[in-house]
Amino acid sequence: MSGHSKWANIQHKKSAADAKRGKIFTKILREIVISVRLGGSDPNGNPRLRSAIIKAKESNMPKDTLERAIKKGAGEIEGVTYEEFTYEGYGPDGVAILMDIMTDNKNRTAGEVRSLMTKLGGNLGAPGSVSFMFSKKGIIVFDVKDLNEDKAMEIGIDAGAEDIISEGETIEVITTPDNFENVLKAFDDLSIPHMQAEVTMIPSSYQDVALDKIEKVISLIERLEDIDDVQAVYHNLNIPEGYRG
Repeated sequence: MSGHSKWANIQHKKSAADAKRGKIFTKILREIVISVRLGGSDPNGNPRLRSAIIKAKESNMPKDTLERAIKKGAGEIEGVTYEEFTYEGYGPDGVAILMDIMTDNKNRTAGEVRSLMTKLGGNLGAPGSVSFMFSKKGIIVFDVKDLNEDKAMEIGIDAGAEDIISEGETIEVITTPDNFENVLKAFDDLSIPHMQAEVTMIPSSYQDVALDKIEKVISLIERLEDIDDVQAVYHNLNIPEGYRG
């Protein structure tokens, strides 16, 4: 199987975020709190909470921090009430940008996001203006030193994966959100290490931007990610293989 490689695009935005563990923890903790409030504190019956716990463990979050967030969501500890929604719009050169927002002050967040988009050459759009370009998918990324394409297909397809993409030094296993955990478990049960695993929004196509303008788009994406109330930023910028900025 094959398709457009998504790893270069996802990996670039993650590399910047991973250097800011405090912000990563804050975003994961908010996700845990709201997922518990919406679906309960038992991960066996709450897929959204299970996915958040996977992210917490991947980020080496301390167990007591994780458990405290679950208690906050369950109302056992007093905590802030968050509202969640999405913003969408365009960055420089027509790059589509979709943002997951979780905030306790919608007016503050709207002003902060709108100001940054305008300042760095983007603009917010109406609901639905870019979201139709994205689909929610699970993605599990492996190093080719740990897994070859044939083995990935054998394990992944049997477990319910949708697609296997082999490009360069990585193997990408694509799943539906519902099958993500089953497919991840199939590889974990065989002790095959992964580089990244998450449910994310993947664009149906990618936008090419002139090399001398890519840094401007990436700067906007990274600045948006720095906003505490922005849980995640998805985009369709095609980052060329090997691009380092």
